[in-house]
Amino acid sequence: MGTKITKGLVQVYTGDGKGKTTAALGLALRACGHGMSVIFIQFVKGIPTGEHAFVSRYHPFEIAQIGKGDCFTKDTNILESEARETIQFAREQIVSNKYDLVILDEILIALHIKLLSMNDVMDLIDQKPESVELVMTGRNAPQEIIDRADLVTEMRMIKHPFSTGVAGRRGIEF
Repeated sequence: MGTKITKGLVQVYTGDGKGKTTAALGLALRACGHGMSVIFIQFVKGIPTGEHAFVSRYHPFEIAQIGKGDCFTKDTNILESEARETIQFAREQIVSNKYDLVILDEILIALHIKLLSMNDVMDLIDQKPESVELVMTGRNAPQEIIDRADLVTEMRMIKHPFSTGVAGRRGIEF
């Protein structure tokens, strides 16, 4: 039997720097190492990434991605529908008593671009059982979420190779 959480917190990884999803994935691996059950739910992402390949090969935790395909080329109505479906799925997982750690990757982007409402996200926090650690990632965390969270980390971009024309690299950025 794995470690159980008695006082689950709300964590936020935000900012314009690289590393929000990467930090959440690191936390997922750490929790798995202690026998915790983890689900990693991705909003506003649709392309297969290295974490998908890793999880399908080794099965350390569950990963869920409702939307498929490149989110940058999708119609807003499709993105909104996928975000609604994803938040309903997330809500079900949070209250299922199946997971110790629930990670909502890029939920803050979905909120920022108005695919979700503040009420949608606050309701998730309100419904979180005491025994669940909840992590939310994405740029532009609004003050209401920052105020509500127990831990907030801001990744700040100081320098990034994108600015010199280096494209995202397989295995590093995705």
